[in-house]
Amino acid sequence: MKIAILMGGTSTERDVSISTGKAVSKACKQLGYTVEEVVLDDSIETLQSRFETIDVVFNAMHGGEGENGEIQRWFDEENILYTGTGAEASSLCMDKHLSKKIVNKNGWDTPSWHLIHPGQEIPNEIIFPLVVKPNDQGSTVGLSIVHKKDEIKSAIDHACVFSHNILLETFIPGREITVAVVGENVYPIVEIIPSHDLYDYECKYTSGMSRYECPAKLSKELTKQIQQEAMDIYKTLGCTDYGRVDFRLDPDNRYWFLELNTLPGMTDTSLVPKAFNAVGGTFPELIKIIIQEALNR
Repeated sequence: MKIAILMGGTSTERDVSISTGKAVSKACKQLGYTVEEVVLDDSIETLQSRFETIDVVFNAMHGGEGENGEIQRWFDEENILYTGTGAEASSLCMDKHLSKKIVNKNGWDTPSWHLIHPGQEIPNEIIFPLVVKPNDQGSTVGLSIVHKKDEIKSAIDHACVFSHNILLETFIPGREITVAVVGENVYPIVEIIPSHDLYDYECKYTSGMSRYECPAKLSKELTKQIQQEAMDIYKTLGCTDYGRVDFRLDPDNRYWFLELNTLPGMTDTSLVPKAFNAVGGTFPELIKIIIQEALNR
């Protein structure tokens, strides 16, 4: 089988994407696949000839056009098979405001929020502390925690570097947890213990800035409840192949949906592989399952 690994792109997560792509490429070679690494530096259309003899494209992009439905839509138009969630659901999940609306409408808890634009007046009813973040970025790019009103403007200005749509979201104290879904299976919950108040970009990508517990130390009943809700949200938002659902768990053990990552990091030390490894699976085995999910669609 011939696999193209698509990585790179122009988003703020380009370097993370290349790390994912290189790890996936290594795993595919271990599985005996013929591999072509495709690094996107410009428009995806310039790479069309690279996919003509490919059985499936492993989409290792993060953020931007790789995760917001643009590349998925182009793949669909060109009848190119690819891993991961399709165009419509990718676009929906990249838009935190819209995905939170659907989650809220279905009765699941998500922190209260306001969507604002540059120059717009700050709503009076906001509650501190507050999380300020771009509405359509990943890897906690542009994220700040604000504790008082006079800190909001600088936090919004920072988020505006990355997006013109800004989310003001009530901060939920407690624990950071995430749930991996691969195919029809949900995996052990990972608890992230960052050295900052929140799992920000520095804590994600700087060695030693976070600790991880998998399985998370939760009761069996609570674990099952969170895993089931993660799977229900994943299916409701229309996701396929694999994804990662992020929650905050407050001191009363109430869990709050934050976002769904349709193309989470996939190095052998990333969170989805950690969850898969907790049940005895290897990184190449995980990559094989994801590819097989795409082939079976």
